[in-house]
Amino acid sequence: MDNVNNKNYINILKGLGIALISTFIFLLILSIVLTYTSASENIINPTIIIITAISILIGSSISNMKIKKNGLINGGIIGGLYIVLLYLFSSVFNENFSLTMQSIIMVVTGIAFGILGGIIGVNIASK
Repeated sequence: MDNVNNKNYINILKGLGIALISTFIFLLILSIVLTYTSASENIINPTIIIITAISILIGSSISNMKIKKNGLINGGIIGGLYIVLLYLFSSVFNENFSLTMQSIIMVVTGIAFGILGGIIGVNIASK
């Protein structure tokens, strides 16, 4: 039983890592687009929410393909951990950090897309 739990924790951490790496890659692409095009800076906030959601979805889906059960719970954990880490780093590096309506949207989006990714990952694995 402990071996199963350890694999579950490892897969959750892998999913979290995949989500963080994909976020970094997508944000790098966004910064290049904003630098070399005339795209408006008004797209930054909605695009960051979309990037966060897609990254969590990717990480949660991939990690839950290996777990093959409890995708709902594991995906929600991945989404929740991602958001907690994001806000911990934000509070450390930004002295004016505060929770706003955008923060609440990010939390809900992160957990929802983690759950969705968990469901997708488990269903892909079962086929």
